[in-house]
Amino acid sequence: MTTATAERTYTIEQVSAETGLTPHTLRYYERIGLLEEVPRAVSGHRRYTEDDLGWVRFVVMLRQTGMSIADSLHFMELTRAGDHTIGDRVRVLRAHRDDLVAQLAVLQRHLGAINRKIDIYEGLLER
Repeated sequence: MTTATAERTYTIEQVSAETGLTPHTLRYYERIGLLEEVPRAVSGHRRYTEDDLGWVRFVVMLRQTGMSIADSLHFMELTRAGDHTIGDRVRVLRAHRDDLVAQLAVLQRHLGAINRKIDIYEGLLER
């Protein structure tokens, strides 16, 4: 006899706690198409799967690294369109990576300036 194992699912509150997105933001992302429509329980409540949670985490990462909602939505639309868009997806991600590299360089310069200023002030405190 075999038993079917049900895939683990998560409530919107659990996904919110796991990702830092509010339930309102999760619903908004679903409404605008940034996230695919989430399956519902018989009660009508969203039940996120592991795959859904993975996509939410990916969207969070894109947003936390500065990708706009419009660009994130474009990337997700490409993904849903199928494998023939892989080249376009790579181009979107490369452009985003290039933006991040440039931002990191600026932040490194600023961090260096702040560290130099701290050293100056700490030197004055030691006198």
